[in-house]
Amino acid sequence: MGTLTVPLMECEDAAWFRDSESLAAAARSGARSLAQRAALLPERVAEVALAVSEAATNLRRHAKDGSLLLRVVRTDSEAALECVTLDHGPGMPDIARALTDGVSSGGTLGIGLGAISRLADTFDVHSLPGRGTVMTARFWNRTPGGRLAAAGGEAVVTGITRPMSGQELCGDAWAARTLPSSHPPAPVPSRPYRSPGTLDWSVLTGTAGRPGPTRSDRWAPVPAGASTAPPPEESGAFLVMFCDGLGHGPLAAKAALDAVAAFRHTTATTPDGVLADIHHALRSGRGGAVAVGLVEPAERRVGVCGVGNISTFTVDPATGARRSLPSAPGIVGHQLPALRTVRQQLAPGSAVVMHSDGLTDRWQAAALPGMCAQLPVTAAALLLREAGVRRDDAGVLVAKGLW
Repeated sequence: MGTLTVPLMECEDAAWFRDSESLAAAARSGARSLAQRAALLPERVAEVALAVSEAATNLRRHAKDGSLLLRVVRTDSEAALECVTLDHGPGMPDIARALTDGVSSGGTLGIGLGAISRLADTFDVHSLPGRGTVMTARFWNRTPGGRLAAAGGEAVVTGITRPMSGQELCGDAWAARTLPSSHPPAPVPSRPYRSPGTLDWSVLTGTAGRPGPTRSDRWAPVPAGASTAPPPEESGAFLVMFCDGLGHGPLAAKAALDAVAAFRHTTATTPDGVLADIHHALRSGRGGAVAVGLVEPAERRVGVCGVGNISTFTVDPATGARRSLPSAPGIVGHQLPALRTVRQQLAPGSAVVMHSDGLTDRWQAAALPGMCAQLPVTAAALLLREAGVRRDDAGVLVAKGLW
């Protein structure tokens, strides 16, 4: 069996922009600043600023309660600027037509969306008439290295975090990492794991998100936990982690970032082992709710160990059904219960979703047709739009694409 590649990226320097009269100017300035920080070439910086300005102008003209996220994404050797917009506007009944130059519902020249798609290396849109639109555009350098990164495959795991209204720091964070090749496969039960009907949860990775040009979301893939042959280095197994630091503001953000650091530095390779090490790292601080997942694409299996109010689901694209992988009550860093890993099989093309209580858990995938067909970042933004609340830090992680 060939090796399954798990594309990794890290996300940082996130900046959120809310709909306002100055949205286009603020977003354009922020895009230029972040693109320069990502070391994009001057001509690419200009193209990025133009595309982001068009996206912000579209929000102002057509959207309701629109938001725009800018952040830098990185591979080991290259960086890009990523722009995500989400709104509750009228939506687009025909996306292909909306991308055609000259088509406009607002009396303009109708070249904005098409121009964004042409300038971007990665472009993805989800839109439902009467419900709104989510758009993702990613811009790499026009260099051999940038083109190679753009062609290197979409990240299988990503997340989005957003601070509560009035705050600049977010207490939600996510992360992911691959398992070391020396990690031996975990024992396999004599029959497939099946979680009870009410059990089900899976998660994806990232880092604490912050508004304005502060350091924010980061992610990396995750390890395996219950697999037979092939070994992890061939199966593409990876670990994911999501943390919701208790409360809000700087102390919650510190707890979340400490959890990310512990996740990245632990030598443990199972969800419960990683969670135990994170518990140790958070004992001197605020503590939080944490879930750790092991995704085994080759086995189409996920195992999750969680403590506190983190929701984890798998979503079946064929039926729209979601299954929950529950966490145990407690506070990581203070009150750790007996740890238990819940395992579940993954349907072909399914998604693993993990989020904090900054999103209500009443969302239904069946009401969001096409969600599992979008890029992970677009799917995460779609869930944030549908279920996110402004009175709390909000974060969601999505993993999909390898099974």
